[in-house]
Amino acid sequence: MLIVVAGLPGSGKSTMAGDLGRALNCAVLGVDQAEAAMWRAGVSPSAPTHHAAYLVVGALADEQLALGHDVIVDAVNGPEPARAQWRDLAAQTGAELRFIVVECGDDRVYRDRVEHRTRSIEGLPEPTWEGVLRRRADFPPWTDERLTIDSANSREANLQTALEYLSAARL
Repeated sequence: MLIVVAGLPGSGKSTMAGDLGRALNCAVLGVDQAEAAMWRAGVSPSAPTHHAAYLVVGALADEQLALGHDVIVDAVNGPEPARAQWRDLAAQTGAELRFIVVECGDDRVYRDRVEHRTRSIEGLPEPTWEGVLRRRADFPPWTDERLTIDSANSREANLQTALEYLSAARL
């Protein structure tokens, strides 16, 4: 199964992806980590590293799926080409594809998360609240079948909902 956890920066998607990875004992591949590694290796941030990071994660996901492993992709997946990449990969590998979109329904909580979070991704700057608002205004609507999770709810409840959604896909 190819599980794509998507959402705006700071929405809680990486937390959801990590929780799922632990619960399902499978790899979590993060686009942010791939892009930051390129920058640390000397690739200029002005290069198309964002697109390249999606391609790197796609190649790693392809390999894991070929080995028979479930894979979780952790990425914003805003533009349609990013979403299409996962549909294409699932079709090519015969993997079941499931999108889980993480949103935060409480802007007060969301803003506080964005303004106070510190991730341990060396070289990757944290987004600003203003940047998140700009991205949200331009974020295209989802048309794919998906589960939408509100990260303002408890992690435990959200994880249970996500696991039930994924389990139903396996039936």
